[in-house]
Amino acid sequence: MSKAVSALQGAVYQGYVEVREMGLVGMITLRGDLSSAKMKKAVKDACGVDLPGQREIAVAGEKGAAWMSPDELLLMVPYEGVADALAAVEAALSGEHFLAVNVSDARAVFQLKGAAAREIIAKLCPVDMAPGAFEPGMIRRTRMAQIAAAFWMVDAETIRVVCFRSVAEYAFNLLKDAAAPGGETGLFA
Repeated sequence: MSKAVSALQGAVYQGYVEVREMGLVGMITLRGDLSSAKMKKAVKDACGVDLPGQREIAVAGEKGAAWMSPDELLLMVPYEGVADALAAVEAALSGEHFLAVNVSDARAVFQLKGAAAREIIAKLCPVDMAPGAFEPGMIRRTRMAQIAAAFWMVDAETIRVVCFRSVAEYAFNLLKDAAAPGGETGLFA
């Protein structure tokens, strides 16, 4: 069996914000009735967090659940724990209509770290990144230039971005260009 590697194998760029590919992250797309008690149990069993509300993300350590649409969540677990998380979801949702798919190898995750992290996303996405309009615990699924992406704030200076693995290099280059020294706008300073 081949050894799993992330899209850009941990590439890092140090601009006025650090851009880092986060390596292998376990991810499961979970679709079904988000209001059901069994779904809430499935998320808790797989990730140890409560089911997030609309446009929210719930995180506990390396695990989390992100709202992606009215019937879809993105579950995040350590890469090595995907099989166990899928088993927990399948057990909890027994008898219900649902879809749970391991998408770990089809996605790439990036982290922006620095006081101007909001500015990088504001340059690339049609989302109001002003403090108060977008805060930790919120997630947006949108466009980043020409690609689909989702992002959330870990804290006031850290943002995570997830996109398809097939466009990881393009996404990394977009983020690098937006974070290049001399491009600071001071928009949210």
